[in-house]
Amino acid sequence: MLPLIILSAAAFVAAIAIATVVIGTYNRLVSSRQIAGNGFSQIEVQLKRRYDLIPGLVETVGSYLSHERETLQSVIEARGAAQSGLSNVSANLNDPAVVGSWAASESALGGAIGRLAMVMEAYPELKANETIASLMEELTSTENRIAFARQAYNDTATTFNIRRQSFPTVAFAGVIGFGDDLTLLNFEHQPEIHQAPKIDLTPATVG
Repeated sequence: MLPLIILSAAAFVAAIAIATVVIGTYNRLVSSRQIAGNGFSQIEVQLKRRYDLIPGLVETVGSYLSHERETLQSVIEARGAAQSGLSNVSANLNDPAVVGSWAASESALGGAIGRLAMVMEAYPELKANETIASLMEELTSTENRIAFARQAYNDTATTFNIRRQSFPTVAFAGVIGFGDDLTLLNFEHQPEIHQAPKIDLTPATVG
């Protein structure tokens, strides 16, 4: 009888120990994922600002370059696709397909802005326009903030992934709702997302 009681007590203690480990692990993973999610929300803030700046830039440039309608329209369409994709990403950061699709749309937007910048370089009157200069300066600043926020998110996502993949967590992470890593935002082959279009914004001098 006594050995049975001892075994029962040992099993109870073991169960408590296991539960404590699982609960502690769950809480750490929740915390890490929340921190990473907050990091991505900072990217969203800057991207939305980027999206807000683009129509004003296109409208102002269009008043000078109405004949470049195709170039201007491509920027607006790319902006719409990127903006639409962003709304689906924050809830699916553990889905590489969703994140990859959005990254591709951001790359397309960066490329469209880059082509517009190349067109603008051929028109000195655009470089002298204070509104355009101000918009481009704000866009450059926003791009820099996006790059900073992206790196911060990647750092927190990496922390989550390491915790999820570490033993013994990896053995039961899927059971408690953490079966997938967070997808890092790597844009090495899509530099447009963090590099502002290069254009000379120095006002032209007369004489």
